[in-house]
Amino acid sequence: MKNLLKFIALTLIIVSVFLIVNTLKLDSKQVASDKLNTVQFSNDIFQNLSNAIKYETISYSEDAIPDSTAFLGFHRFLRKTFPLIHSKLSLEKINNYSLLYTWQGSDLSKKPIIFMSHQDVVPIDEPTIGDWEAGPFEGKITKTDIIGRGTLDDKSTLIGLLEATEKLLEESFQPSRTIYFAFGHDEEVGGSNGALAIATHLKAKGIHAAMTIDEGGFIAENLVPGFENPVAIINLAEKGFASFRLIVETSGGHSSAPPRENTIGMLAQAIVDLENNQLPYKLVKPIDYQLEYIGAELPFFEKLTFANPWLFKKPILEALNSHTTTAPTIIDGGVKNNVIPTVAEATINFRILPGETIESVKEHIKNTISDKIKIEPVGFLTNPSPVSSIDSESFKILEKTIRDMFPNSIVVPGLVGGGTDSRYFYEISDDVYRFYPTRIGPNSMKRFHGIDEKIRKDNYEEIITFSYHLIKKLN
Repeated sequence: MKNLLKFIALTLIIVSVFLIVNTLKLDSKQVASDKLNTVQFSNDIFQNLSNAIKYETISYSEDAIPDSTAFLGFHRFLRKTFPLIHSKLSLEKINNYSLLYTWQGSDLSKKPIIFMSHQDVVPIDEPTIGDWEAGPFEGKITKTDIIGRGTLDDKSTLIGLLEATEKLLEESFQPSRTIYFAFGHDEEVGGSNGALAIATHLKAKGIHAAMTIDEGGFIAENLVPGFENPVAIINLAEKGFASFRLIVETSGGHSSAPPRENTIGMLAQAIVDLENNQLPYKLVKPIDYQLEYIGAELPFFEKLTFANPWLFKKPILEALNSHTTTAPTIIDGGVKNNVIPTVAEATINFRILPGETIESVKEHIKNTISDKIKIEPVGFLTNPSPVSSIDSESFKILEKTIRDMFPNSIVVPGLVGGGTDSRYFYEISDDVYRFYPTRIGPNSMKRFHGIDEKIRKDNYEEIITFSYHLIKKLN
């Protein structure tokens, strides 16, 4: 017994030493910040974004035809608002509505840079219109905010990039690298006619960029437990997206004599089985980086947890949603309250963790639910993206620009759970990063695709200023 106790005590000591050593080794990853030159922009910047919001460039579905009046009107607005861009940069239209601007660099030996955004917005949920502070497409400017669909997602970035570029052209700035501005028109419904077509076009021209930067990362304010300072999240990768339809077919019948296997009951059981048998949580590279960068800034005992994910893995990964998620989103079946339907269907959406695939998710569904249920893929599907480097020159320039402009922020790599147009640009870019300095707090998180979408005026000016400095630093 004494030997056993000695063994247990020795084991505890060894584990404790290991935990402490790992914690002490976890040093800050933050780079030093330098003061940036102040830049003054036109007093028109807020009105320009307001005017952009007024164009109802809505994407309704993958199959819907874009509203030519809205999109082409928006294009005319851009031409009028940014005359230097349209006189000095070349513009190509892809599939009628997507825009590709080329700013020719002076040094053709340098790889180009691609900046992305998207023109389209999601529809308004009609019953909620009365709950908005101002009309969703009014573009109302208040003392502190600009209100309207697209202020967060994603016209603030698009117009902000153009404001920064127009300013640089006014200053006769000449980039050494060629810069592309890729603005798709259907990001909200998968981007297959917009961003994918732009990427295909660039690939056919033999273009390969050093970096592509897109939406999908932001400055988190009061969203990360343990952090009072803002956290600037540069997302290195994104989860995949796949929906599958579960179809149950039976002979149906009268509700007074229900069969043992009821159509809707079988479907409900399949949904419950999938929710009760979630795909496992995993420590993937972007999350591993995130733990290192965050953990290094925490007090000792919190740092200990982040420095030793092998021991504290489950609660950390659960908090970061580091698994392939399962979400029932649509259910359909039945025509009358006394009739057992012959067909019932449910759609289940999965956001796929790097390392897993559409096929592995489908196999998981097959292994989890009854083999009497049909499984069909639905609509747009994409595998998880590759993971971009944190050691590239591009990442270091991006990281330094953030720290210079937001010196009280903590820069952290991460993984975005949603999808972006940049998923299509890995084949033509060394690395793809998702970050623009949109400030997101608990309240603004609800405004994405929701009621009272708005952006603070000072934050919008930060987006323009950041874009200005990043373009200069990359050249």
